[in-house]
Amino acid sequence: MRESRPALFRGRHFRSEVIVLCVRWYLRYPLSYRDLEEMMAERFLSIDHSTIARWVLHYGPILNQRIRREMRRPNRSWRVDETYVRVAGELGRNCRCRPSPYMNNIIEQDHRFVKKRVVTSQGFRSTDGALSSIAGYEAMNIIRKGQIRWLAKVDVVGQKRFIERIFGIAA
Repeated sequence: MRESRPALFRGRHFRSEVIVLCVRWYLRYPLSYRDLEEMMAERFLSIDHSTIARWVLHYGPILNQRIRREMRRPNRSWRVDETYVRVAGELGRNCRCRPSPYMNNIIEQDHRFVKKRVVTSQGFRSTDGALSSIAGYEAMNIIRKGQIRWLAKVDVVGQKRFIERIFGIAA
């Protein structure tokens, strides 16, 4: 009897649980693709780091898109800002900071997570790769910070189940 797979994972060589696990760990923790390759080898799975990179680039934006409808509504006070990352050693922009320094500190603290992950991944080679990866980083950061309805910030098992449910994997 053949196992029924979600449409999103049909045609993939590895099981959907393994794919989501690798994508989730890469986007959540400061791991490199080669670290994940070694971790999967410890579990007797031979997965190349470039395969994991392709999964992250494919499933990161999908995760980001699917969690948006599950997010809590913001209260009356919220902030919007932009930041920049270097792509292939370029794309630096002239930044203007707000004249009120305390407001800027709050916003810059939120970028800390993304900036840390960019350093760990050793930068980006293309704009498309940067956009896909950062979308996944932001999605995992939203989940980690507890900004999903009915999902507690400290409930790591619940966060794992939420991501599996988002991708249509029966837990």
